[in-house]
Amino acid sequence: MATVPGPLIWEIVKKNNAFLVKQFGNSTAMVQFSREPNNLYNVNSYKHSGLANNKSVTIQPGGKDLSVVLATTKTKKQNKPGTLYHRSAMKKEFRKMAKVVLNQVTENYYRPDLTKAALARLSAVHRSLKVSKSGANKRNRQGVRVKN
Repeated sequence: MATVPGPLIWEIVKKNNAFLVKQFGNSTAMVQFSREPNNLYNVNSYKHSGLANNKSVTIQPGGKDLSVVLATTKTKKQNKPGTLYHRSAMKKEFRKMAKVVLNQVTENYYRPDLTKAALARLSAVHRSLKVSKSGANKRNRQGVRVKN
């Protein structure tokens, strides 16, 4: 079975799909977002669409162990959803993870146009995984009233 080309898929799904979220922005301008798993910016556009592009990048939290999962799609396995993604879990410091993402996306010529989006998503996911320190509370900077 031959795969369907990406631009044709985009023309079919760009105005109506299960992942589309339409919201009103300023005045009557409508803003469209997408909840696709492979969409780094969550914008409803052909460039960022995980449905229409053969090559897509996903960065998600790993689970209980505070890791980050980088997943890229395999171009040869488009008809086999079970083996479609190449996943790699990262449990390193942020700079090393950023270097891995940069190498995977840009240096290997996978999707160099998504480099900035992938690093922004990595930063957001890593920031969300940080555990807040439970130590001394911040001092109240407002004036303290003394009862006489």
